[in-house]
This record gives sequence, C-alpha cells and structure tokens, in this order.
Amino acid sequence: MKWAASPQYIDLCQADFAPMSDPTPQTEKDAQQDADPHAERSLDELLADAQAKLDEQREAWLRALADAENARKRAQADIAQARKYAAERIVEDLLPVMDSLEAALGAAGAAPEALREGVELTLRQMRSAFERAGVAAVSPGPGQRFDPHRHQAMAAVASAQEPNTVLAVLQKGYTLHERVVRPALVTVAKAPAVENGSGNPISDSNLESN
Repeated sequence: MKWAASPQYIDLCQADFAPMSDPTPQTEKDAQQDADPHAERSLDELLADAQAKLDEQREAWLRALADAENARKRAQADIAQARKYAAERIVEDLLPVMDSLEAALGAAGAAPEALREGVELTLRQMRSAFERAGVAAVSPGPGQRFDPHRHQAMAAVASAQEPNTVLAVLQKGYTLHERVVRPALVTVAKAPAVENGSGNPISDSNLESN
C-alpha cells in the first residue's frame, strides 16, 4: 500500500524547516552600517577645539619664553652699566683733590707755609672723599692687641711691652665697608730673651752643663 503525504503535513514541515530569521535587530545593524554623520562632525569639532587650545598654549609659552629672555638681557645690561659707572661717585669726590694738587704744583713760587696749608687742605678733601665712600683707616695705637685679620706683622721686636701687641705702625691700612682693602703694616712686641746669672743669654751649652 503506497503512503502519500497530505497537503497539511507538507505545509507543516515547510514551516518547521524554514530558514531562521536574522537575530540581529534591524536598528542595531543600521547603527553599525550607517554611522550618524552628525556624530562624526561632533568628533571633528572636538579635535579642532583641542588643537586650537594646544596652539594657544604653545603661543603663550613662546611669549613667556621671549619675555624671560628679554628680562635676562635687560638685567645683564643694567649690571654692565652699574659696573662700568660704579666709581662715578668717588670720582666726583676726588675731582676737588685733583684740582688742589694741580693748583699746588702750579704755585711754584709760593711760600713754604702756603704750600703746607694747600697740602693740608688737599689731605682733608681726600679724607672726606674716603669717608663718603665708606673707606676707613686702620692705624692701631701702641699697645693695641695684634689682629691678624687687620694687621700684618713686619717684625717682632723684643720689648718690655706685653707680647703680641703693636709697637709701631709702619704703614696705615684701609677698609672698605668693614672689608680690609690693605692691612696695616706693624711691628709687634715679643718677650725679651731670658738671661742667666752671669748676664749672658741662656744657650744650649749652658743647659747641657746644668
């Protein structure tokens, strides 16, 4: 007996084995395939804004660098000018001294007393100029304690004066605002040599014999 499928069975099988539909929603495929042109333009704008800010910051940095370089050059020029004309004030104070010396040399036939008065006037002018410039003399008196920072000992002389004190000043020293420009040249006292009973200084031979 030959079996024949009914039309209803055939329709049912065709419905069961029909190809499955795409599980991906149509809207998601559209979002993947067709990008939004407005979103692309927004990204370009963000990139453009970031580049503009970067350029602006770079220009500001270059301007600051140029300003710093100009300030450095101005400071160097000011320092050079200050060094060049640092002695301007003391030169102005020394000009009267120069005038007085030239006048004294020009007065060849003047009396000795007048020349002495002119020299004394010149010396006072020089001292005034030194005082205004902050220059002070270093001239220790006899008996003053020897100061190695301000004095230079030229000789040590046996004396009844306390040892390591100044006996005489050979040349004055000078300071500029408490900084020693030239130390004073002095002689310094030292203890006299010790003598034995015979009146002769103690020698090595006397020490050995004793």
